[in-house]
Amino acid sequence: MIYKFHGVKCFLLGVLILCLPLKVLASKNEIEHLINYVKNTDCLYERNGTKHKGYEAVEHIRKKYEYYEDDIESTEDFIRLSAQKSTMSGKPYKVHCEGEPVVTSENWLLKELNRIRTHK
Repeated sequence: MIYKFHGVKCFLLGVLILCLPLKVLASKNEIEHLINYVKNTDCLYERNGTKHKGYEAVEHIRKKYEYYEDDIESTEDFIRLSAQKSTMSGKPYKVHCEGEPVVTSENWLLKELNRIRTHK
């Protein structure tokens, strides 16, 4: 009986190991989508009181992503570590879209992440 239980544990571990790269790939695809979402937006991305166009904001986000890449295990980690707030001041990044209320970049990106996850 112990042998069979051990076999089940090994099988489940094997499945987990095989599925882990798929999860990492999914996160990387989602992260790239969000990076392009920022880059191509008509909204303005505010960091520490200064507004930036999407293509300018994405340069900063990419630098932070590269810096924190070893700590990022999910798309939510990417948002939290690279695109949510200033590391220096702790102030949240904000997004200004014409005709819409100002929102935090965290909420803006999580909304887009939810959208792409539900439309797969």
